[in-house]
Amino acid sequence: MKKLKITETALRDGHQSLIATRLTTEEILPILEKMDQVGYYSMEVWGGATFDACIRFLNEDPWERLREMRARVKNTKLQMLLRGQNLLGYRHYADDVVEKFVEKSIKNGIDIIRVFDALNDYRNLETTIKSIIKYNGHCQGCIAYTTSEIHTVDYYVGKVQELEKLGAHSICIKDMAGILLPDIAYELITKMKEVSKLSIELHTHCTTGIASMLYMKAIEAGVDIIDTGISSFSGGTAQPATEVFVQVLKGSERDPKLNLDILAEVADYFKPIKEKYRAEGILNPKVMDVEPKTLAYQVPGGMLSNLLSQLEGQGAADKYDEVLAEVPRVRKDLGYPPLVTPLSQMVGTQAVFNILVGERYKFIPKEIKDYVRGKYGQSPAPISKEIKEKIIGNEASITHRPADDIAPEFEKLKAEIGHLADSDEDILMYALFPENSKKFLEERFEEEIEEREYMMTVAI
Repeated sequence: MKKLKITETALRDGHQSLIATRLTTEEILPILEKMDQVGYYSMEVWGGATFDACIRFLNEDPWERLREMRARVKNTKLQMLLRGQNLLGYRHYADDVVEKFVEKSIKNGIDIIRVFDALNDYRNLETTIKSIIKYNGHCQGCIAYTTSEIHTVDYYVGKVQELEKLGAHSICIKDMAGILLPDIAYELITKMKEVSKLSIELHTHCTTGIASMLYMKAIEAGVDIIDTGISSFSGGTAQPATEVFVQVLKGSERDPKLNLDILAEVADYFKPIKEKYRAEGILNPKVMDVEPKTLAYQVPGGMLSNLLSQLEGQGAADKYDEVLAEVPRVRKDLGYPPLVTPLSQMVGTQAVFNILVGERYKFIPKEIKDYVRGKYGQSPAPISKEIKEKIIGNEASITHRPADDIAPEFEKLKAEIGHLADSDEDILMYALFPENSKKFLEERFEEEIEEREYMMTVAI
């Protein structure tokens, strides 16, 4: 077997999972050149919630962060996570916006784009995959892992073949809730390798306490790459620690051969930063807990904390266990969607309403109605006629690709944001998060005017 490759997640999923994506560019940049010397296969640094968090909470330009990271990382591939036709937002975007976003992501420094659809409906990945190939990026097609009566090993093996036909360069098994059992992973990876020559990467979370056992069994089965985080940003709802696997596999045929001395420096760099966020209360101690209930309810760690937050806001924290038990029932009603963004938020919210209102589906959010209408894609299993009628009455659901109904919108968005946008990147920022991006761009514009006026005053 070949040596195991490692993708480092601290700069995206690690801090997203543990400190709500609050690492600043100023905190990231000083350690990048050291991280570039470790020997990682790739570093996941962008996508997911990082784009939104930069604008919403940090008053930073996410594109500028990417360019600054690329300028410092010369030897290691930079990787991002993209939600297919949703990009990094929460709705489907027109094909012209999807293509432009992929083009600019690659141009600004991304090498590998890991792309997934919450329903594993790969019609929602077609435009993204074509665009990644067109602009010479590496497309990692993703399988969102969940379990149900239809989500069998053979189902997932079929998904690998679908992604390969679409042109994916590698495959990622995305176990967002940490529920993939070691023996199932061994069987899954073995069978995937029988039908495909593509590299297989495995992504998981430590939420349930089985992540390290899962990885060891996957390594035994021949998985090519695993996602880990530097120890300072590992464990809990994040990934297992990078250093552990470097030590355990040292000297074996699967030895990833990363530099342990530099890894120790990286870990030491991030420790005080993590402690700062702990002191500020942003690192909630609950995210470091092991939650075996996840194996039964399949609720990812981030969704667990979100549910608790919703209930506390309603003064109903005592209903937490009832809501947890309601989640799998709602999921079954809706055709077993994997609990990953945005479906995890949607299913969780519906479960909260069902319990707090005291009657199932008396109050139904628009997003759930749109899901049943087919606007997010095809549900993995058919939704019963009874549930459909309860949610959308006699309305018909669409069966075509949802984005076919969306007219080109890039030029319209460009006109809307007008003089505030200096580049296509600014327009894309506005496309994804209109309200927060407009505020960010307005403040930047005002600062530029003030700076010009000051310079004119000095010149006079």
